[in-house]
Amino acid sequence: MMASLNDKLKELYKTTPVVAGDIYRHIHQNPELSFRESGTSSYVASFLESLGIGIIKLDKSYSLLATIDGTGEGKTIGLRAELDALPIDEKTGESYASRTAGVMHACGHDFHLASVLGAAIILNNLREFWSGKVVLVFESGEEELPGGARAILESDEFQEVKPDYMVGMHVLPELTTGKVGFCPGRYMASGDEVYLTARGRGGHAALPHTLVDPVVIASTIILSLQTLVSRKAPSNIPSVLSFGRVTANGSTNVIPDEVSISGTFRTMNEEWRAKAHDLIVQMASDIARSTGGECSVEIRKGYPSVYNDPILTQTAVEVASSIFGSENVAPLEPRMTTDDFAYFSQAIPSVFFRIGVGTPGAPTLQLHRPDFRIDEQAFQTSLPMLTGLCLKLLTSS
Repeated sequence: MMASLNDKLKELYKTTPVVAGDIYRHIHQNPELSFRESGTSSYVASFLESLGIGIIKLDKSYSLLATIDGTGEGKTIGLRAELDALPIDEKTGESYASRTAGVMHACGHDFHLASVLGAAIILNNLREFWSGKVVLVFESGEEELPGGARAILESDEFQEVKPDYMVGMHVLPELTTGKVGFCPGRYMASGDEVYLTARGRGGHAALPHTLVDPVVIASTIILSLQTLVSRKAPSNIPSVLSFGRVTANGSTNVIPDEVSISGTFRTMNEEWRAKAHDLIVQMASDIARSTGGECSVEIRKGYPSVYNDPILTQTAVEVASSIFGSENVAPLEPRMTTDDFAYFSQAIPSVFFRIGVGTPGAPTLQLHRPDFRIDEQAFQTSLPMLTGLCLKLLTSS
C-alpha cells in the first residue's frame, strides 16, 4: 500500500502545482476586499463541488467550510485559507495583474487559497490511504477587524466538525522559494487599535498663556506612553506601542481645541495586554488633567496572539525536514505582525508556518506593497508541506 501511496503522491506532486498556478492567477486577477468576496467564495465552492467535495456555507458570511472524509474514524485536521485582498493599486506589470482598480492580492492570500485547494485535490485523491476528516476553512475578511476567524470558530457549523488540529500557512518573501519556516510557542502578536483625543482650549498661537494647548498635551502623552513599553512591560514579553497618525487642525497661528492620535498596541500575553489597556487610559487621562485639559481614549481590541503548539510544530518540522531536507527548514523568531488565525490557535492545538516565496538572487518584494509578486515555484513547497503534514497526522495511530 505504501508503494502505491508514494507512486500516487509522486504523480500528484507533478500535476497539481500546475492546477494550483492556474487557480492562483485567476484569484489574483479577480481580487475582492474584506467581507465582499462573493465572487471568490463562489469560485471556491464551484471548484470544490467539481471535485465532489461537500460544501458548508456559513450564515450571513462569504466564509466556507468543506470536508473530505477518509476511510474510517480518525483525527480531524483543519486547513485554513483566506479569501480577501487589500485596497492597493497593483503595479507589478504581470500578465495576470488585478483587473480591479485599487484592489490587489498583496499579502499572499491568493497563494494560500490556491495551495489549500491544491491540497484538497491531492488529499481527495488519496482518501483510501487515510482515516479521519480534513476540514477546509475558507475565511472571509482576515485583513479587516473584526476578521472572519472568530465568527467561523464560534459557528455551529464549525463546532460540528471541529478539528483536533488546525494548520495555517503564510508566505514570507524574506525566505527564498523551497524553504519553510517555523517558530514554536508564541509567534505573532495581538494587535489593538488605540485612538486618543486630547482636548483643551485653543486660540491665538501668539497668546499661549491664555490657552490650554492640546498640541502640547498630545505631544506629552505620546512621549510619556513610550514608558509603557520601556518601563512598565515585563521584560520577557515583547510589546510595541506606536502612533502613526496625529491630527491637529490648526495653522501657523491658530491652536486647535483638540488633537487626535491613532496608533497600535501589540504584545504576546493576554494578562499584560489587559493591564496595558488600563495603563494607556490612566496615563493619558492623568497627563491631560494635570495640564488643565482632558483626553478620551478608545481601544479597539483586535486579534489575539498566534501560539504554535510545540508538539504539533515539532511534527511539522520533522515532516518538512523529511520532504525538503533540514537545510531548507528555517527557525523563525517571534514577530509583532498579526493574523486572526490566532483565534484558532487559542482554542485548538495549531501550527502556523511560513512558505518561502522569494526568488533566489532577486530583491525581496515586501508584503502589502503594489509591486509584490510570488515565485510560483513555491507551490512545489506548499503542496507537499500541507499534504505531508495532513497525511502524517491522519495515518498516525
